[in-house]
Amino acid sequence: MSIVLPELPWAKDALAPHISAETIEYHYGKHHAAYVTKLNAAISTNSELEGKSLDEIMKTASGGVFNNAAQVWNHTFYWKSLSPSGGGEPTGAVKEAIEEKFGSFEAFKKAFSDTAAGHFGSGWAWLVKTESGGVDVVGTHDASNPVKEGKGTPILTCDVWEHAYYIDYRNSRPGYIAAWWNLVNWDFANENLAKC
Repeated sequence: MSIVLPELPWAKDALAPHISAETIEYHYGKHHAAYVTKLNAAISTNSELEGKSLDEIMKTASGGVFNNAAQVWNHTFYWKSLSPSGGGEPTGAVKEAIEEKFGSFEAFKKAFSDTAAGHFGSGWAWLVKTESGGVDVVGTHDASNPVKEGKGTPILTCDVWEHAYYIDYRNSRPGYIAAWWNLVNWDFANENLAKC
């Protein structure tokens, strides 16, 4: 069973002007696709991986196999965290959970942006549901994610690897993060929270 590069949930130019079609072409078409290719190459030479789902591989593997599996998983989740009709303030259960934890959406937005912008090197910023039932903001390094690290159930993510923004924002991670807020898919966040 090979791992397949998933279809994007929107057209490559749908996130413009916040994220360009050129960025999507490189980020999805080159980087995400390369993780899928490398993971499939690893599966083809390791009988222990054959027949396992992406989730199973990501949760149990280590080293390069984990890095590629997690990057496939993380990017698939990231694309769903974005929507051409997204942005604005959250609604429903996510809004309530955010306000309960952070006091206000603005306080949450600052905490999330600070985690994303202040992350040293490559990685991810996540909104997660914690084991205690609330929500929190966590950062993970490189390919890692909250599932692997036991830091909660992912609700939403922002990719802060440089390949997410170098074409549109050069070295301005804060500029990219500010634009990311215009695309946040709160419907996806509410769906994830409801599954927890």
